[in-house]
Amino acid sequence: MNISALYDCITSISAITSQLTTSIVIAMILFLVASGLSLIFGVLGIGNFAHGSLYMIGAYLTYTVVSTFGSFWLALILAPIGAGLLGIVVERFLIKRIYDAPHLYQFLLTFGLLLVLDDLVRAIWGFTFKSVPTPKIFQRPPIFFLGSPIPFYYVFIILTGGIIALGLWFTLSRTKVGKIINAAASDPEMIEALGINVRLVYTLVFTIGAMLAGFAGFLASPIRSATPGMGFSIILESFIVMVIGGVGSIGGALIASFLVGLLRSFGTIGFPDFELGFVFFLVIVVLIIRPWGIFGHPLE
Repeated sequence: MNISALYDCITSISAITSQLTTSIVIAMILFLVASGLSLIFGVLGIGNFAHGSLYMIGAYLTYTVVSTFGSFWLALILAPIGAGLLGIVVERFLIKRIYDAPHLYQFLLTFGLLLVLDDLVRAIWGFTFKSVPTPKIFQRPPIFFLGSPIPFYYVFIILTGGIIALGLWFTLSRTKVGKIINAAASDPEMIEALGINVRLVYTLVFTIGAMLAGFAGFLASPIRSATPGMGFSIILESFIVMVIGGVGSIGGALIASFLVGLLRSFGTIGFPDFELGFVFFLVIVVLIIRPWGIFGHPLE
């Protein structure tokens, strides 16, 4: 515990700005993973523990593309697509078989898949950390805001995350595809009676979630080394975000990601040994006051 360091931080504008920037970066990466997880759970009813592995795959694909072709921007395209294709294979050959199975079977399958993919990564890429260099376009003096230096790559992450959040909200609330997805979540029998292929909608949703996780891995790779097991921590935090924000709520996932990012960023300074403790305390408070989440809806 280091109360004096936390006090020094919150009494300094530049330090607060720096920590807020860090928390927003954490939140944006976490939001991309958690929003896909929340969307899949809200529509398919599957608590996909293997979702964190798709984030890991995105990071490793980014490393492979950058080290092979030297193009970070090619990785921007191939990493999400690769994660999306893997998501299609997983949904078509495994997940679709347990849609109506008890939740215990869903847990066992997806958690087992998480372990298998983790071992597969070790077999392909090895046990050592894989680092992706920051693209040259971002290797320039940082932007100074309120006396705090903000790396250009952080700005890129924040802007990209914000654009994707707006795109998800617009797609789900203002487009025909979004209305079909929402209808599939609430009354799949009805839209199937209208001639819409529900299974195809499920595959689309699962693929979107997988691509979001893969894109998060792409964004995180220059600031977090790719390593086997990185999917475990991100999936835990993603479930926390889903519980806090509300199942199926993109806005809730965004707000919850910010809250988790703030607690982690400032908690690391004052309470480095109890950083995650504050996050779980927030979960407990939300479950007591509003069990369905900040932006969720109570089950009828």
